[in-house]
Amino acid sequence: MNMTTSVKAHSAPAQLLLMEDVTRRFGGLTAVEGFTGHVGFGERVGLIGPNGAGKTTLFNLITGITGVSSGTVHFCGERVTGLAPDNLARMGVARTFQNLRVLPNMSVFDNVSIGALGVVGHSPWSSLFGRRTLSNRISKLTWQALERTGLCDQAGMLAANLSYGRRKYLEIARALALQPKLLILDEPAAGLNDTETAELAFFIRSLSDQGLSVMLVEHDMGFVMSLCDRIMVMASGRKIADGPPAHIAAHPAVLEAYLGTEEDEL
Repeated sequence: MNMTTSVKAHSAPAQLLLMEDVTRRFGGLTAVEGFTGHVGFGERVGLIGPNGAGKTTLFNLITGITGVSSGTVHFCGERVTGLAPDNLARMGVARTFQNLRVLPNMSVFDNVSIGALGVVGHSPWSSLFGRRTLSNRISKLTWQALERTGLCDQAGMLAANLSYGRRKYLEIARALALQPKLLILDEPAAGLNDTETAELAFFIRSLSDQGLSVMLVEHDMGFVMSLCDRIMVMASGRKIADGPPAHIAAHPAVLEAYLGTEEDEL
């Protein structure tokens, strides 16, 4: 019996991110209640739900922007509940925002280098190296992120002169410069046309194929259903469903709470 238990424990899927009974209250309002869920290594996980369901609050809890009222968050097997955003970023948690936080009057290169600085500038070895060595390291990480997002040719351009679609990639590039293990994307396809959305899905899939875990909030159901390995659904601050796209598309509680008349589209 002990041997069977040991085999089962060993074969359990790895969990990069684990949230257990996470709750966040703002005064008398409970924005997230008793949320338990996980993201595995290399997994693409969607988080959907109606407006006000608690999705962005949950992202803020994961990234340390907002503290939890109760419950625990583990990352890479370590308890990270209550850690500040910069500490979580150095551990490998990076995110983008629904409202792009691109610095328009800085170059594309400088925008991305801010992400690299977040890793290099706080390295335990940073005080042992000279300024030139650190600058070279930041430059290397920046160029790597620009190359991954196809922005090398626009490196010297002001961010303000990029198209809206390319600014999306710029924000992702800045997150990738942090060398994350988990990339959290908030409405990455919002405002994109069909061609741009398809290209973005291909790009995100390529990132996870390289071992990066991705968690995203998105209202484009076609995008989520075709891209994600698994989908978690929230309504009124609670998780009401968790499973592969086909399971979610047919889940009665999901159709009632969120998808509504979009049932035929799935």
